[in-house]
Amino acid sequence: MPAHLSSLVTAATAQWLTRAFPASGGALSAALCEIQARQAVTVAARLRHPTAMDAEPAGVAGPGGAARLDRVTGAEGLGTEPWRTCVDEVVASWAAGLLSDPALAARAVAALPPGTGEYRRLLSPDPADTRAAALLRHPDLLAPVAALHRGSLLARLGTEAAPAA
Repeated sequence: MPAHLSSLVTAATAQWLTRAFPASGGALSAALCEIQARQAVTVAARLRHPTAMDAEPAGVAGPGGAARLDRVTGAEGLGTEPWRTCVDEVVASWAAGLLSDPALAARAVAALPPGTGEYRRLLSPDPADTRAAALLRHPDLLAPVAALHRGSLLARLGTEAAPAA
């Protein structure tokens, strides 16, 4: 994916996550929440598009937008900002899975090539991070979004999906 498009998609997807699952508290909490969302989105995007060739179809077809994500979270019709068309549904779903499952996040970061970034706030949030992103990391709240593309994330990581109960 071209760098300018990749940055836009990553920013829009992180923005969607922080709007759907906002920080509790003031400006510092919002910043800590955003950092965690951006780290999760970055890992998810690097997993989904590990090479320029992998990203090419997404660059041609576009990221998909936030409409389905809004429906799943019950936020349908709440936003009409143009950036919402740049949200990558798969990346948002994968990021939601990483934010709500620390073991999955650790496996995802381990699957990245060495030297692709530092993800401390995603992998080891301190108490301030945890307070700030209480909604963003809540497994029950994130479950509908994470479930959308969980199977493809697990396949990408080489793990089998757990059978449905």
